[in-house]
Amino acid sequence: MAEIHRVAVVGAGTMGHGIAYVAALSGYSVALTDAQQEALPRAEARIAQLFARGVERGKVTTADRDAAMARLRVSPSMPDAARDADLVVEAIAERLSDKQALLRELEHVVSERTILASNTSSLPIASLGAATRHPGRVIGMHFFNPVPVMRLVEVVRGPETTDTVVQQSCAFAQSLGKTPIVVRDSPGFATSRLGVVLGLEAIRMLEQGVASAEDIDRAMELGYNHPMGPLRLTDLVGLDVRLAIAEHLHATLGDDTYRPPALLRQLVDAGKLGRKSGEGFYRWEDAR
Repeated sequence: MAEIHRVAVVGAGTMGHGIAYVAALSGYSVALTDAQQEALPRAEARIAQLFARGVERGKVTTADRDAAMARLRVSPSMPDAARDADLVVEAIAERLSDKQALLRELEHVVSERTILASNTSSLPIASLGAATRHPGRVIGMHFFNPVPVMRLVEVVRGPETTDTVVQQSCAFAQSLGKTPIVVRDSPGFATSRLGVVLGLEAIRMLEQGVASAEDIDRAMELGYNHPMGPLRLTDLVGLDVRLAIAEHLHATLGDDTYRPPALLRQLVDAGKLGRKSGEGFYRWEDAR
C-alpha cells in the first residue's frame, strides 16, 4: 500500500462533510461527492461555516483556511472523485446493501492499492469486504459527530483486513488529530454497543415518565461527568440512525437490551429525527 495523499469521501451529509473538512485541513487533497446532487451545495456551505468558525475562534489561520479550501473539491461524479484516491471513506446511509453496492462500484474505479473505509457505526466489516474482490483492503473507520470536535476514530478490523491497512488507517486518523482504537469486527463494535445501551435505556425512562429529557440528560452530565446526555446525543446522531443500529444489534445479538423502544419508532415515523429535522427529543433552531 502506498502512502495516503489523496482522499475521497462518498456521502456529503453530516458525517461526510465533516470528514472532508478535517482531511483537507490536515493537508490532504480531498474530493467530496454524493449521489444526491442537492446535497453538494449544502455540504459546501456547511464546510465554509466550519472554516469561518475555526478562524473566528482562532483555531484556524486564514492562510490554513485558504490552503485547505484549495485542496478540497466537490464533484457530482463518484468515479471522478474516487479515481485517483489512495483512501476512500464511504459515509452513506447505514444500509448494508447500499454500502455493499457502493464498494462493488468503487472497485471498478479505484486502484487495487486504494484503501476502502466505511464510516459504519455497526454493520459488519466482514459483510462489506465480502462484496469486494479484495476484502483485505476493506476496513471500518467510524468517526464521531461532530467530526471536527470529536477525538475518537474507531478502526474496525475485518477478518481479512491486512495489517498494513490497519496501520495506515490508524496513521491517517492520527494525522487528523484523532485518537484511533482498533476493534475486532463484532456487532456494534465497541462504541455503538455501549452507547446504544445507554441511549435506549434513556428513551425507555422518558417513555415511562421517570424524568424529563432535560433531567435525564442532566443526570448523566452532572452525575457521571458525561459531556452530553444520551437523549441530546441521540438528537445529534439522528433518531433514524440510532433506530437502525438498535435494530441491527437486536437482530444479531438477540438481546432485548437492544430492542428499540416504541417511542423511538414513533418519533422516526413522524419525521422527528433530531437536529437534522429540527426536532427530536429537543427542538433545534439550527436544523440541518
